[in-house]
Amino acid sequence: MPQTAIIKQKKERSINNAFASHYAKSMFLTVSALILLSFIGTRMFTHIDLNLYGYMVGTIVFIGGFFYRFIAWGERPPTKIFIKKGLKLLFRPTTAKTSVDHLAIYNFIWNRGIYRWTQHILIGWGCILSCFVTFPLVFGWMYFTMEENGYYTVVALGMNILHVKADGVLAFFFYNALNFTAVMVIIGVCMALYRRLKNMQARAEQKFMYDFLPLYLLLLVAITGLLLTFMNIFLHGQGQPIMSLIHQYAVIVTLIYLPFGKLAHIPFRPLSVFVKNYREHYAKRSMKECKVCSESFVSTEQSNDVREVLGTNDIHFDMEDGFNLAELCLPCRRKYRISRFSGIATHEIKVKETNQNAKG
Repeated sequence: MPQTAIIKQKKERSINNAFASHYAKSMFLTVSALILLSFIGTRMFTHIDLNLYGYMVGTIVFIGGFFYRFIAWGERPPTKIFIKKGLKLLFRPTTAKTSVDHLAIYNFIWNRGIYRWTQHILIGWGCILSCFVTFPLVFGWMYFTMEENGYYTVVALGMNILHVKADGVLAFFFYNALNFTAVMVIIGVCMALYRRLKNMQARAEQKFMYDFLPLYLLLLVAITGLLLTFMNIFLHGQGQPIMSLIHQYAVIVTLIYLPFGKLAHIPFRPLSVFVKNYREHYAKRSMKECKVCSESFVSTEQSNDVREVLGTNDIHFDMEDGFNLAELCLPCRRKYRISRFSGIATHEIKVKETNQNAKG
């Protein structure tokens, strides 16, 4: 059998042919994995909390929206390049440090000011910790059983992993984990709203639907969550059923909105590690010098990739002077464009980088 026929036969047997699109395959495999984990975690669906059904539906809709947004973004030529090369560089020695800087301590925001860093830490980790608590409970991966001797048993994926005293310190943190994260989110959101209302540059750039709405949604989720605890402790459960529905709707709306608004950068953030590895790795190999000022401004690999992507989209910036516009650093590129439109000689143009040393 010819080699081409063998390759064609293998392609016909590929799992991709069983689905209409990458999106359909991603959704099917993900939802199947969730159901399987829930089957294991709930001991064959014998421990299911139907009060959390709405959160489960909202989470599945969120996953669908996330895959839709991610696949549409991932199909772009520039994205394909850095994802493909980023995966190859994933096991670099510096990946762990980069991951901590970008995903844990937000070191890249520290340079913008301690105020913005604090608000991002509070909002980011408040949301992440809430997800770590909520999702295992929603899908039954973790739950608690009460014994007659005054102890709770923590069950994870169908296995008893921990016994805690019902009125002990550890149980107190278990009970109030979402209350702590709600307070973190409220403080962080209030700090963000204060900055957006008081900082003149921020006020000029803000849009209600894109910048303020996600903060209001987070605030609504956190406040209604705290009110549930307040009603349970101080009002002996009065009004809790209604507030529980309001909180559930707030969470569901936020989950549905999340992949399509500004909050989408939260699940997309891990890919920043790919970008960092890509830049650092190829920068050590070879740097591209600007054709005008001869200063190194980007790696040779990235410069070539930019030109390749532009060519893929049939966009060409070959200048009459014998170089490509992508071979110039940003200041020289601005000077060159200003010169072409104004007629002023390039060496007479003074250009200052926008927000070059921005703080706050």
